Amino acid sequence: MRPNAVVLLSCFVLAAGSSASCKRTDRAPPPAAPGESSPGTATPSSPGGQLPRPQPIEYQQRIVAAEQIVRQDPKNVGAWIQLGNDYFDTQQRQRAIDAYARALELQPNNPDVITDQGVMYRELGAHDKAIANFKKANELDPKHIQSLYNLGVVYAHDLKDADKAAQAWRRVIDVAPGSPQAAQALQGLAGLQQRSPPRR
Repeated sequence: MRPNAVVLLSCFVLAAGSSASCKRTDRAPPPAAPGESSPGTATPSSPGGQLPRPQPIEYQQRIVAAEQIVRQDPKNVGAWIQLGNDYFDTQQRQRAIDAYARALELQPNNPDVITDQGVMYRELGAHDKAIANFKKANELDPKHIQSLYNLGVVYAHDLKDADKAAQAWRRVIDVAPGSPQAAQALQGLAGLQQRSPPRR
């Protein structure tokens, strides 16, 4: 398996109504969920500058190639992950979930894959499954800040549970105070305070 096949960079949620999603450094940013605005985050950069976004034809070619690989070698976890990632990026949510499930049958304790699958569950409106995935990823790796951050997003934006969102985001800040996710968590907490009515 390629080492960068499951490395996650960051989550895009910066304000109410934006999409919770993870991405690797070599994947284009996933689109916002239906009815939501696209995040204003730049394409991830590499030491040489911006990474080019794969074009739709490139995704299609990669999907066809990965599908061939998994037909010939169904135990190739890296191919299942890549297939899930490409489905993720092309908004084929159920197919991404299914490909990630196959990868998790072979490598059940991969918090990155569990998190990406959780993002796809969220985008399909299966919030309970998304929460279960994010919690499981964080149980496997308590320092997996992406799963913690995404947990806060589902609580804040989908379930409107400000207390649980704040709890998840405070843990992000405690675990990785200098991370991009911590900065986003601080913004999320500020947004929660703005939305909550003043207490008397």
